[in-house]
Amino acid sequence: MTPPRPYLAAAALAVFAAIACMSAPARAQEEARPATGLSTATWTADNGNGTFTNPLFYDEFSDPDLIRVGDWFYLTGTTMHAMPGLPVLRSRDLVNWEFLSYAVDKLDFGPAYRLEDGKSIYGQGIWAPSLRYRNGTFYIFSNVNGRATQVFSATDPRGPWTRREMTRSLHDLSVLFDDDGKAWVVWDHQRMHIAQLTDDLTDIVPGTEKVVFAQDAGMGEGAHFYKIQGKYYILSANYAGGFRMPAARADKVDGPYEVNQAISRDEDFGMAKGYRLADNKTPTAIVPPDPSARNANSLHQGGIVLTPAGEWWGFSMQDFNSVGRLLSLAPITWKDGWPYFGLPGNLGRNPRTWVKPKTAATSPVTVPYARSDDFSAPALQPVWQWNHVPVDGQWSLTERPGFLRLHALPATSFWQARDSLTQRAIGPRSSPTVTLDASGLADGDVAGLALLNLPYATLGVEKTATGLQLALYDQARDRTVRVPLPAGATRVMLRADCDFLTEQAHFSWSVDGKTFTPIGEPFTMVFQLKTFQGVRYALFNYNQAGKAGGYADFDSIDVYQPNPHGLMRAIPVGQRIRLAEFKSGRQVASYRVKDMGQGRVALQSGAAWASVDASRRVAARKGQPGNAESFQWIETPTGELVLMSLVTNRFLRVDPATHALRADSPGPLPDGSDGVRFTWTTAGR
Repeated sequence: MTPPRPYLAAAALAVFAAIACMSAPARAQEEARPATGLSTATWTADNGNGTFTNPLFYDEFSDPDLIRVGDWFYLTGTTMHAMPGLPVLRSRDLVNWEFLSYAVDKLDFGPAYRLEDGKSIYGQGIWAPSLRYRNGTFYIFSNVNGRATQVFSATDPRGPWTRREMTRSLHDLSVLFDDDGKAWVVWDHQRMHIAQLTDDLTDIVPGTEKVVFAQDAGMGEGAHFYKIQGKYYILSANYAGGFRMPAARADKVDGPYEVNQAISRDEDFGMAKGYRLADNKTPTAIVPPDPSARNANSLHQGGIVLTPAGEWWGFSMQDFNSVGRLLSLAPITWKDGWPYFGLPGNLGRNPRTWVKPKTAATSPVTVPYARSDDFSAPALQPVWQWNHVPVDGQWSLTERPGFLRLHALPATSFWQARDSLTQRAIGPRSSPTVTLDASGLADGDVAGLALLNLPYATLGVEKTATGLQLALYDQARDRTVRVPLPAGATRVMLRADCDFLTEQAHFSWSVDGKTFTPIGEPFTMVFQLKTFQGVRYALFNYNQAGKAGGYADFDSIDVYQPNPHGLMRAIPVGQRIRLAEFKSGRQVASYRVKDMGQGRVALQSGAAWASVDASRRVAARKGQPGNAESFQWIETPTGELVLMSLVTNRFLRVDPATHALRADSPGPLPDGSDGVRFTWTTAGR
């Protein structure tokens, strides 16, 4: 049963009231919206002090696979129905990444790929890639719905890439090039199969296929296959009983394998389960947030990589509510021959903020995409992807230089509109503002800015026989709000203020670029598996009258991000702070904050320092602060403070019985019931 909208609003208010408590001081540190020009500040994981904060990208990067070739790391991931697909990124330090290419410009396997005949491939297309390298050639093996597995290859990761098709489809495959030159593949869910590949990598060698795990062995899907110091390892993602990462190892490639049920488990950084779609097909069937849920957003599918400096690092994704599936990085601790995500005192858990991987030279802060665009370049920027296969000849960057022109094709709704140009939404908050010249619209056309999701929302300009009007359509409410444009106005700015912590979007418009007028009610963004993607910002133009229409000229899109850094509030070094429990508001202590380098602090009270002993108790100790007195200063995604002891690799919490501080928590719970989250206010020096 779908809860009525008022109930959903009340539930959201209850869940996110805690966020509102910290939003005022946090927003004091916001990046200012530029007075002129386009916004350039965008999320970076690099904190500039030798540390990084997860996620690596605050926009969707699902089903990641990552390898090292020489001194470079290479990364790709799932792109589903978006074209071009399979982005290839590279990095020297695993934190700062640059875009190189897409492995496929477009895949056109029939009407559904083109949004024709009422068909679509939403939530299908290209997924679960396996990235590998051998003898000077890069390979990406990827699943495509309704087809056999595709093999993309290139000698230069910048392309060009060629494509071949295997003889069969191998679900969630991972390929291993063994030392003897043989190629092996692992695939499937729980009852994983293994086989040797033929020399051309398109088929299985007869007689080599076998099932290596029983249904109840504990393995999942999304395999990552490695050979490390003579042993074979398979990492996987299992969602049965809560998201986690099981691993298996063997002395021989085809087993027998022993299984470790979880090398990563329960790590959600304290992010509560947000809005969900009950059945992944009914846009009105929205389920309210559930902060009491466990394992709803836990890190799961991913793998490991060895750096030139000899460090092991893990990468994995997590469902991060409506912004999509995000990628995180973790130090790996080997114990008893197993690669655990996390630090020695807290195996299986990720520090959200930690020291960057060691490198021979410091990498500059680099991001793969510029998100704002004035469409002055001769080609689309890499941030853009089409919703399904585009219709060539019906869009242009040259018909009116400096503008993206979209010609209107007939469609029954935005969901079926062809040539919708999209980019991934970015968190934790962002505001796309689109400048549209609607003078070329024909009767029946509607063009503008959309939040592509299920449910979706569109803020567009409609052309009717009586003129131009604004139209905000909310699919969850199945309601359209219309406002006439001022007489003679054809140039309009359309804005969506998206908060992915509260999962609410507010729409507004302007004709002068200075005063923005709100329109409609707040729109609720959800996580769902119909598109298998997070929210996407989309530029669209289609004709509602069943005919080809006019054209829409998009002058620019400005994507403003108020919180592009790992901390919403700067560490109050040298200041005295009052520390309070987040949930109860009870004051815990007053400390002066000393900088210990790399985002770490010591907390001074009088002549003593907060110090962690061998039993994980926190007591006062005089003298110079050292490791026992050092805490990694970390924020939860919603901005509360958590402090991780460098001695225990665990977090401070307030004991509910004694109200004493202990450094024994594995990490914050989503509902804040464990006393791990703190708020702080400055109290002078």
